Amino acid sequence: MKKALVLLLVLALTFSVAACGPTPSASAPATAAPASAAPATAAPESAAPAQKIKIGVSIWSSTDTLGSQCKTVLDEAAQALGVDIQYVDQGHVSEQVTASVETLAAAGCQGIIICNSSSAEMTSVINTCNQAKVYVAQFFRVIDKTANPNEYELACSSPYYVGCVHESEVDNGANLVRILAEKGSRKIAIQGWQAGDATFLGRWEGYKKGAADWNAAHPNDQVTLLEPQYGGTTSDTGRACAEALLNANPDMDALIVAGGGGDPLIGAIAAIEAKGLTGKVKVMSTDFLKDLDQQLAKGAIAGESGGHFTDPMFAFLMVYNAITGKYPKVENGFYEIIYPYVYVASSQDYADFAKYFVESPPYTPDEIRGLANMSFDELKAACAKLSIEDVKARHGA
Repeated sequence: MKKALVLLLVLALTFSVAACGPTPSASAPATAAPASAAPATAAPESAAPAQKIKIGVSIWSSTDTLGSQCKTVLDEAAQALGVDIQYVDQGHVSEQVTASVETLAAAGCQGIIICNSSSAEMTSVINTCNQAKVYVAQFFRVIDKTANPNEYELACSSPYYVGCVHESEVDNGANLVRILAEKGSRKIAIQGWQAGDATFLGRWEGYKKGAADWNAAHPNDQVTLLEPQYGGTTSDTGRACAEALLNANPDMDALIVAGGGGDPLIGAIAAIEAKGLTGKVKVMSTDFLKDLDQQLAKGAIAGESGGHFTDPMFAFLMVYNAITGKYPKVENGFYEIIYPYVYVASSQDYADFAKYFVESPPYTPDEIRGLANMSFDELKAACAKLSIEDVKARHGA
């Protein structure tokens, strides 16, 4: 009798242990079919973690005008997809840029998106991600194959470098100069934010192209571009740079504040206003201010390109899909998306932009989840058509 009871007890314990064995986690991401963008290799073994996905964001600032807009969109995407998100502000200081990636990898992020300063920093960034087995993608940035061949080759060969999302900065720069020339400006000063920054170099190439195109078409009505000066990423440094340009070039009639997140533009506008030159020195910029409509109305700004704060969301989605295994590594290459700029040159232009991009987000949570389920080719196409008209059509305006 006792032997029978012991046998029954052993069998009961055996079935109990089996019933309590591990089951698939409800929060674990599902593996989807690979993207059709290009020949791809299988994702590394770390591609489908059992724990909740965590993605880090290395950004110059999550609190200035552009950075806070980026953060809002990224927070919405993370919430829609059930992803944890962590930010590190690195001020576009090289040592802080590379350290930010180490910090985020150590914090348990399975993926990172980064707005670096110089492409040279990407050697350290990619090597850190390779060692930590953490996926990484750039936003607002691309590694130029010609200018940075070593970094480009490293990105192509890395199993964890997913790709990049960036704007066509040459076209952007050329368009800004063209708009200024059409508005009558002939001596244009350039205020960058940091020498050697990859994005600024692209815009500077575009400014020169815009001036060359205009001058070729108007031999008797030439545009002059001044050499770039650098105003950092704060309003104080931006103002000091603009003051120096105005003092050295009293006949300048336009200023392009190339970028830097929006705060340098605020400082430059203040410097021009202090000298009583509002409207006389036409200001163009990339990075929309929150009060751009007011600045356009009073002539403090002649026009801007921007609206690109959704750019990092597409980099976020690329990394998310790399982590889940949906976007396997492109063989000897990487994924690349070119994000379209929005241009405004009047209060009415900005009113439309504000309504469909600022007052309400350009993508709803359901739309974000839909984007995350797309193949790479579909995601790239969705980004390429993003515009005010696109949002109007999707949101039934």
